[in-house]
Amino acid sequence: MSRQRIRVDPIRCTAHGVCAELLPELVDLDEWGYPVIAAHPVPRRLIGAAKEIVASCPALALRLERAD
Repeated sequence: MSRQRIRVDPIRCTAHGVCAELLPELVDLDEWGYPVIAAHPVPRRLIGAAKEIVASCPALALRLERAD
């Protein structure tokens, strides 16, 4: 299985903060409430949670992509 990372589309993101609530290990919020995603790949133990935040994003602004 290839390593994956979370990416946020800054144009689509509307700062709901759901991602930080569901996955605080990898997502912080900046001073305006927009997500700051950890630069490192998602640890294997958190892949399920990462998929959940992608599916839960109200603005469809998150995606999992291959980390090269």
